[in-house]
Amino acid sequence: MADLETTLTFPKTVFPESAVSQGALPQGARMAPGAVDQALHGSVLVLIQFDVCEEIRLDQLREIFGARTMQQPSFKHSAPAYVRYQRPPVVESIDPLILDSGERLEGQIKYYDYGVLSVVFELPFSGDWDTLVRLGSRWVWDVDFEKHASRIVREKLERAAPALVKRYTDWLSEDYFIFHVREIAGSPSAAELCASHGGRIAQIVRGELAQLSDGERNEILQSRASYYPNDLAVIGWNAAFLYDSESGAETAIQLLEYANSQLLEFRHYDELLTRELATVYAALDKGTGMWARWRLARAATALHTVLLDVNELTERADNAIKFLSDMFSARLYKLAAAKVGVPDYKDLVTQKLKTAEDLYRFMVDQFNQSRAFVLELMVVIILIVELVFLFGGKTM
Repeated sequence: MADLETTLTFPKTVFPESAVSQGALPQGARMAPGAVDQALHGSVLVLIQFDVCEEIRLDQLREIFGARTMQQPSFKHSAPAYVRYQRPPVVESIDPLILDSGERLEGQIKYYDYGVLSVVFELPFSGDWDTLVRLGSRWVWDVDFEKHASRIVREKLERAAPALVKRYTDWLSEDYFIFHVREIAGSPSAAELCASHGGRIAQIVRGELAQLSDGERNEILQSRASYYPNDLAVIGWNAAFLYDSESGAETAIQLLEYANSQLLEFRHYDELLTRELATVYAALDKGTGMWARWRLARAATALHTVLLDVNELTERADNAIKFLSDMFSARLYKLAAAKVGVPDYKDLVTQKLKTAEDLYRFMVDQFNQSRAFVLELMVVIILIVELVFLFGGKTM
């Protein structure tokens, strides 16, 4: 994405031989002639995503911006078709972001048809492990990327307004960091990398400067996947470490982006259903008497409309990307989705949908009972009136 490479360098520390025997080497460091750490080359990506509307008409948006459709991801192994977007997002380049530190980040924005916008900033880097650990900690905790991305998105949406369906007033957002290392001196295998620098990788994924405990390091490294001996993906809840070539990491980056967009969608559905259920409970608190039951019909109709909308939207988000035969990509997505919390929010939405359906049936039953009673009462009244006229006429 970026044309220029930013070089971040820190003085390398050379440890004496006695440091090895005394256990003074930092965790993950190993002796080498003249230096300890291996040289790293890669880039850091920042994903900031916003849920801005119910749907984006991509064809209309493409005409407005003159933007391109994102290409389908490439794959490690030759194959006809494995992971494919049903409707690939529209991609547009944005002006570089220059931070107060002077770092210049290239950027792009992606528009997904299910109403999510993804702003991606990228900074190429060259340095050592200390460089990456410090950069990760500072960016994860100290830089407010959401503020910068929000400003960019608001400007873009002013032009994109005709392509937005049911635009939201309040936006939910998610951020995620991807530390993509393309080259490491010596080209270690994934197993060697975890053995020699597993502690540093765990720090990067957690955004921590301090060394982590053995238990925490092992817990983080359990969430790793490799296809070839020389590639590695370690997935965390707010960041991921990728060791792979640029083309090899492309699919993993897109799957991480998709998993976070799904999390954003299910968070939205969860909040929507929470508000609707609160409205229904408030209506039920007013009582279920004869006349109150008639009012439930309106609430039941509104709830049923929400149920249909949520079911349609969740199906659209679930089916946005397909795994046909690529089992590794499917496993990688499952791992990423589990770490960022997609299954948890999906379960919450499923439970609330079931609760809403039960309440809908209850309210419809209450209304039907009330309507049946009124109809029976009207029949009785009509019979009484007819009897009155019948016997009243005979007596006269």
